Amino acid sequence: MPKTLLILFSLLLLWQDNILAQKPNSNFQYAIKRSTSAIKVDGLADEQAWKDAKTAGDFFQVLPMDTSMAAVQTDVKLTFDDKNIYVLFINHDTIPGSYMVESMRRDFTFSKNDNDLLFIDTFNDLTTGYSFGSNAKGGQWDGLMSNGSSIDVSWDNKWQSEAKYYGDYWVWEAAIPFKTIRYKKDVTSWGINFSRNDLKSTEKSSWTPIPRQFATASLAYTGNLIWEKPPPPPGLNISLIPYVNAGRLVNHEANTSPEFTKNAGLDAKIGLTSSMNLDLTFNPDFSQVDVDVQVTNLDRFELFFPEKRQFFLENGDIFNNFGFSTIRPFFSRRIGIEAPIYYGGKLSGKVNEKWRIGAMGMQTGKAHEGQGPGSFYNVLSVQRQVFKRSYVSGIFVNRDLIGENLTDAKDPISDFNRTAGLEFNLASDDNKWNGKAFVIKTFSPNKLKDNTILAGNLERTTRNWQLSMQLESVGEGIEANEVGYVKRSNYIRANPQITYLFFPKKGPILSHGPNLTLSQYFTRENPETFEYLHMLNYGVTFKDRSVLRLWGAIDYVKPQIDFDPTNFANEKIAAGTEHYWEATGLEYDSKPQSVFTYAFSSRFGGYYADGNRMRLEGEVGYRFQPFVAILMKANYNQIAFGEDNRLPEGLVNSKHKLWLFGPRIDVTLSNKLFFTNFLQYNQQNNNVNLNTRLQWRYSPASDLFIVYTDNYLAENFNVRNRAIVMKFTYWWNP
Repeated sequence: MPKTLLILFSLLLLWQDNILAQKPNSNFQYAIKRSTSAIKVDGLADEQAWKDAKTAGDFFQVLPMDTSMAAVQTDVKLTFDDKNIYVLFINHDTIPGSYMVESMRRDFTFSKNDNDLLFIDTFNDLTTGYSFGSNAKGGQWDGLMSNGSSIDVSWDNKWQSEAKYYGDYWVWEAAIPFKTIRYKKDVTSWGINFSRNDLKSTEKSSWTPIPRQFATASLAYTGNLIWEKPPPPPGLNISLIPYVNAGRLVNHEANTSPEFTKNAGLDAKIGLTSSMNLDLTFNPDFSQVDVDVQVTNLDRFELFFPEKRQFFLENGDIFNNFGFSTIRPFFSRRIGIEAPIYYGGKLSGKVNEKWRIGAMGMQTGKAHEGQGPGSFYNVLSVQRQVFKRSYVSGIFVNRDLIGENLTDAKDPISDFNRTAGLEFNLASDDNKWNGKAFVIKTFSPNKLKDNTILAGNLERTTRNWQLSMQLESVGEGIEANEVGYVKRSNYIRANPQITYLFFPKKGPILSHGPNLTLSQYFTRENPETFEYLHMLNYGVTFKDRSVLRLWGAIDYVKPQIDFDPTNFANEKIAAGTEHYWEATGLEYDSKPQSVFTYAFSSRFGGYYADGNRMRLEGEVGYRFQPFVAILMKANYNQIAFGEDNRLPEGLVNSKHKLWLFGPRIDVTLSNKLFFTNFLQYNQQNNNVNLNTRLQWRYSPASDLFIVYTDNYLAENFNVRNRAIVMKFTYWWNP
């Protein structure tokens, strides 16, 4: 396996000539001029400054096809003063009728809204940047960009915008403070692109031409924003974000007295330079963060949920994107979930054109319910850009115990846990070649052997073909899950995939084609297959953007340890037993431009212990534009073990029926006042969760939250616990 990875790494380097090519759209240039008048962000666009600003028009169609100019006309203008960059989108209509929006809530779903998006590559590295946008009713969108096109919309910062409707066109106007973004001093060129999604015409368009297989967010295909003089320095860039909260908690399960809580804390953002930021936090509180969307987990391994807490998000990619989605040396959600955070600091940003760094330190208190002592976390990550868009990075993660370990703790943690890693990340200039190769090593008091991970992948994407190969070798002694996320250990894996797309010239179908995925796991000692998944699916994308997919799969599993295939009934299947089954399924997503949307998926076939499993999943949505969006999701799993439901040894109950469902209601009275009600009934973990959140954005990036949470036993709806919290935050720039 190590030899194979070396060959893969060598193949990555062979493509450096392609990487050194010029940016495809470097000839698209927008010369930004200083504003000739004051600008009020109100969606009216009647100032002299907008009349004098240059227009970027003549957009290119990206979807449904990328072979023509856009049918809908979009005009974009930019200008600036000493404090802000100003953005103006004028969106003309070709089809009469109302616009398509879910609601005015922040960070809307891109595919379900008429919207404008702006992408800024302030360092011209074609890898990192910022995205700002709005839907047709003023719902704001902002996010941090990484890996060339990924956008983390959990990021939230200070800026303002307004949208107005004028019958046959709509306008989005925005002001983005220079203090909100990071950029290099004395640079006169940034990467930039503008994108529009128009659901009535089912057209997605872009200022620069982009192949349809790539997102309009692809920084590889940006044009250039040209400054006459370097952008003005942001000056003293200090933001203080204090909070106070108060709440009441009642724990009926523990039969304790009601607990009244009050708390206060502070976050600080200090711009050490225009490209380097220091984040500090003292006694942070994350009570307002959206609850995780629950899933029925019939997997043998821990589930991964994304980070949503603001402190960890800025430049979070330098810490969190190392490795694969199932192999992370650092996973920030390990910090502060089971123990309170006392304080922390994070230094991150660009040192110069080639180097980027991130350093973090966090102190936590004792775990909840006295399950263990506190910990101190240190993370150091360094990136160095090579070629045009690729980079080499290194990471070191350390967790040290604070105080003595509890001998009677249910899950005692080790005195320390350390992880080191080195990675090469490939991204060709035209985005058609992508891949990475990395090595990770862990250290802990157990001193287990074979504590190394070697892995890599390589992917080629063209209009018709997508080819990829991923290889992983994970040692038995890997102990990263106190600071990182490693889904499983002690295996070798090969995962090739191939996709081909056809593009009919006529008819309702936009594209269709097969995908073949082969995932094979091998033992490390005497390599033999102990698990595989072979899947063939056929996807059809229609011109109205609805999607149909049919698939068939063959599974084989020889578990290496005893496990419970239900994940709740404590019914064990023994290690070393062999299980083989076949399954088929169907999935469909309706066209997003309708006020009534729906989707469903199914799975029929075998399961462990000669059993069978049926999964039915669906969602139905309806929106009363633009104020109310209702979404109902349901998931049903029925599993049975043994031929004719005869039980294999060790299984107590032959049949299980698991429901997971819940409605979500978003009410947006404006783009500053949001009310969300979220109910989740999860039979697998015997819990019903009700989460209600009111958010009033009374000033940019400053909020009042009222959050109510209820938890019930699913079996009899007896109350487990309930809490209400009010939180007030204010973003202050001294």
